[in-house]
Amino acid sequence: MNSSPDSSFNHSSAAAFTRLVEIIARLRAPGGCPWDLEQTHMTLRAHLIEEAYEVLGAIEKNDDRNLQEELGDLLLQPMMHAQIASEENRFAIDDVLNGIADKLVRRHPHVFGDADVSGSDEVLRNWDAIKQREKQSIANNGSIGSTPASILEEISSSQPALLEALEISKKAARSGFEWPDAKGVLDKLREEIDELEEAMNGDDKTRVEEELGDLLFTAVNIARWEKIDPELALRDMVARFKSRFAHMENAAREKGQNLETLSPDEWNDLWEAAKLKS
Repeated sequence: MNSSPDSSFNHSSAAAFTRLVEIIARLRAPGGCPWDLEQTHMTLRAHLIEEAYEVLGAIEKNDDRNLQEELGDLLLQPMMHAQIASEENRFAIDDVLNGIADKLVRRHPHVFGDADVSGSDEVLRNWDAIKQREKQSIANNGSIGSTPASILEEISSSQPALLEALEISKKAARSGFEWPDAKGVLDKLREEIDELEEAMNGDDKTRVEEELGDLLFTAVNIARWEKIDPELALRDMVARFKSRFAHMENAAREKGQNLETLSPDEWNDLWEAAKLKS
């Protein structure tokens, strides 16, 4: 096994990265850009999320030119955060780069060490185990931070709920909290549907909300079993729905129909016709 990572980061790449660091530092320096000088970690939060979604959009459109541009916009965000932290003598971009490089080497002993793995599932289990040992070591050394009461505490609640549910589901499953097979998950889904229906027949809206949450979380577990990202699956479904609904609107207009007055059967006919188009 290799004891250190090989690198294809050539002199041209290094020069380009250095140039970007210098440009951002200049923008934040006295006499630089007023907008950039006003930014803080907090004010940049929305931009980070926005740029990440724009990268996702470029990937979904298979648009390499746009993807290249959007990756640059996304890269700007951690660079800005590192520059702000550097100005406050907290950390610098070198600390960020060395930190993630060291972490990747530590958590891939099957690549940079002598460990053997049977597949990606074992890679993920090893990753979690190494991560927990690192956190325990930090706590034992009296450094900042402590071992979480639960392995689920480290999962961010600021991400979309579907993604958080998926990460929680993965973590719980890797620790052993898992159905024996996919049929068990489907049986659980049917059970949750029955419980939701029962709740909807009553007057307790709180219970309806809880049962709906249980149903959604079970659906996320089905996605995990099928190795499908539920957030992307829902995004794709919404895109299909928008396309089909637009087709229905156009078809109705061509017939001189008023959308608001269509009967359920007429809506269904338009929907079935739209499905054939996409």
